[in-house]
Amino acid sequence: MDRTKLESILCDLYEQKISPKDVIEQIATLPYENLDFAKIDHHRSLRNGLPEVIYGKDKTKDQLISIIKSVYKSKNDVLVTKLNFDVYRDIRQKLPLGSTYNDVSLTLVINQKEHHNPVGSVIILTAGTSDIPIAEEARVTTELFGSKTKKIYDVGVAGIHRLLDKIKILRDARVIIVVAGMDGALAAVVAGLVSCPVIAVPTSIGYGASFNGLSALLTMLNSCAIGVATVNIDNGFGAGCIAHKINSLGEKNNPSLNV
Repeated sequence: MDRTKLESILCDLYEQKISPKDVIEQIATLPYENLDFAKIDHHRSLRNGLPEVIYGKDKTKDQLISIIKSVYKSKNDVLVTKLNFDVYRDIRQKLPLGSTYNDVSLTLVINQKEHHNPVGSVIILTAGTSDIPIAEEARVTTELFGSKTKKIYDVGVAGIHRLLDKIKILRDARVIIVVAGMDGALAAVVAGLVSCPVIAVPTSIGYGASFNGLSALLTMLNSCAIGVATVNIDNGFGAGCIAHKINSLGEKNNPSLNV
């Protein structure tokens, strides 16, 4: 944050030249922190409700350490996705205290904000066990932002009775994330059984003709079931963000809840 700019805004507020609403609007667009190789957007959560998240793949170790420390310094929660364990092992001694690494989802989390009880109901399904890493990325993301989640894994269409056994739980959800590779058929099946929104996540799991998730992606995009929105291949993080926003809207629209 630019101290001079912030001081100028606060002085204008003190002298009643601008309103508190004007201050909020100006702070929301203050300059980013320039690290040369990265420009850290500390005010993203002020604009759209969710903080900047760090994509861990293809960054150098020094870049990761600098970016993580920058986000941490701003008092935001830290989430790093697609962080290979070997890279984490090499940098963990230089990370802030309280870092938690999940070697299934390949995520790193540092909680800094005061978190209230999780709200709503987000259910995360996988078609198979091999889809779990992407589902876990979605779960870690959704829970960090404050949503209550429940996971139901390995309920693909090859054994549809496993899914039907959970139908009551599914119908109580506010939003469902469906993670599937291979033929990607599970999302359409789920959407045909429930009234809530379904977020489909194709994974790169499958044999040759799955084309690293392209077959599942096309199946989900061409779903005949209503209420299905599809994110990119292996994008558990994106699904988690959307699910949390939908879930949060449900809280705002429920007058009986004080969140």
